[in-house]
Amino acid sequence: MARLPYNNGGTAERRKRNTFLSANPVMRRLDRVDERAEGDVATYHGIILKTGLFLLFTLAGMILHIVLMDTFSIGNMVTTNYRGFEIQMYSGEVIAMLVTLVLGIAFQLIAAFVRRATPVVGSLYCVTQGYFLGFLIFKVLKGYEYIGLLAFAITLVIVLTMLVLYSKGVIKATKKLRTVLLTLVVTSVVISLLSVIMYFIPFTNSFIVSLRQNFALSIGFSVFFIIIASLFLICDFDTIDHVVQNQLPKQYEWQAAFGLAFTIIWIYLKVLELLITILGKKKS
Repeated sequence: MARLPYNNGGTAERRKRNTFLSANPVMRRLDRVDERAEGDVATYHGIILKTGLFLLFTLAGMILHIVLMDTFSIGNMVTTNYRGFEIQMYSGEVIAMLVTLVLGIAFQLIAAFVRRATPVVGSLYCVTQGYFLGFLIFKVLKGYEYIGLLAFAITLVIVLTMLVLYSKGVIKATKKLRTVLLTLVVTSVVISLLSVIMYFIPFTNSFIVSLRQNFALSIGFSVFFIIIASLFLICDFDTIDHVVQNQLPKQYEWQAAFGLAFTIIWIYLKVLELLITILGKKKS
C-alpha cells in the first residue's frame, strides 16, 4: 500500500466525518479508533499478509465445495434457471447453500462488531463466500470453469487500478464520495427489497420477471454494482492509511485486512455474475 501524506492533527475531524459515511461496514468502526500502540504497531505489510490469508480461506471454501459436492447430492431434484443457465440441484445442495448464506451473514456481522473475533469469524466468512463462489464456478458454470479465472484476472486489474488512482490522489475518499456511495447502496437495497416484494404480488410478478430477463438491464445493473464496489476500495485504502499512519495497535491489522478482503470478494462476485450473464445470453 502506498504511503500518502496524512494529517495526524485532524484525527478527531476525520472520525466525525467517517462515523456514518464510511462505505465498508466492516471498516466503519476503524475510522473511529484513536488509540496509540504501546507495543507493535499496524503496518501495511501486516495488513497485506492478513488480507492474503483471508483470500486463501476463500479459495479453501471453493475447494470445500468441490469435496462436498457429492455429499449433498441427496433428496429430490430441483431445476432452476440462473442468468440463462439451467441448473439441476438436489434438495440437499439447496439446503447447504441456504445454510452457507445465512452463516456468511452472521459471520460478517460478528466480524464487524466484535473486533477480537475477526481473525476467526472473518476466516469463516471467507470460507462461506468461497463455498458460494465454488457453486457458481463448478455448478452453474460447469464446462466453463475458466470463467472463474477470467473473473479473477479482471478483479486483480480493478484492485490494482484503484490502488494507483488512490495513491496518485486522482480519486480521494472525500465526504462527498462517501455520501454518494452511501446513497447508491441504500437506493440499491431499497430497489432490491421492492423487487422481491413485487415478485410475490400476482399483478406485479410478470413485470418483475420481465425486468429480470432483460439482458441489457442485467448487464447495466452488474456494471453499476462493480463500479460501486470498486469505489469502496478507495474508502478502504483511506481507512488503512488511518490505521497505519496513526500507529494503531497491531491487532487492528486483522479488521483492516478483513474489510479489504470483504470488498475484493464482493468485486470478484459481481464480475463473475457479469460474465455469467454474458455467457448465459450467448448460450441461449
